[in-house]
Amino acid sequence: MSVIVGLVFALASFQSAFAHKVIASVFASGSMIEGEVGFSNGDMAANTLVEVFDEEGAKLGEATTDEDGFFSFTPTSRVVHVFRANLGAGHVAEVRMGLEELPRIAGAGSATAPGVSGDAAKSPGAGSVSVAANTNGVALDAAVLAENRELLREMIHREVTPLRREIAAYKEKNDLQTILGGMGYIAGLFGVFFYVAARRKMAGT
Repeated sequence: MSVIVGLVFALASFQSAFAHKVIASVFASGSMIEGEVGFSNGDMAANTLVEVFDEEGAKLGEATTDEDGFFSFTPTSRVVHVFRANLGAGHVAEVRMGLEELPRIAGAGSATAPGVSGDAAKSPGAGSVSVAANTNGVALDAAVLAENRELLREMIHREVTPLRREIAAYKEKNDLQTILGGMGYIAGLFGVFFYVAARRKMAGT
């Protein structure tokens, strides 16, 4: 009987553990950082405080998730951003965004176009007009390309997010079924052991 009770408690602990796998992700969206926080079973962390830190632990700001577990944050400096949310019961979601993943930040200086010196920009004549026009064209193309890249990345993220949730939930379900099967196998072995022991005891008497 004690073995059965132990199996029941073990099953309850396994169910609790698998119901609380934390998931979190962030991505650049225009000039903002958007993200989501929740659990692998599909339950999202609604109305949850998300704190933002740099690599040294200095706080950069905070945000709050909506009913679907999504949040947005506007960065003001080009540093590594670490997003952290306390979901209770010892579960903390943490995700890091590196410098190469950051969106455009207002006030950040843009680099001078390569191959164009300050003297060339100041010199009069048709040559300077041509260089200026070419520089503007290159800058415009680069800006359009960067904007399209960010839009494409955002679209892909929004399409992949629901799929990732489904995969995580499916994996969680299969893992739990595997554990249940293993526990059933162990319980069966105990049953065979008790049966053999009982038969031997009856034969001895």
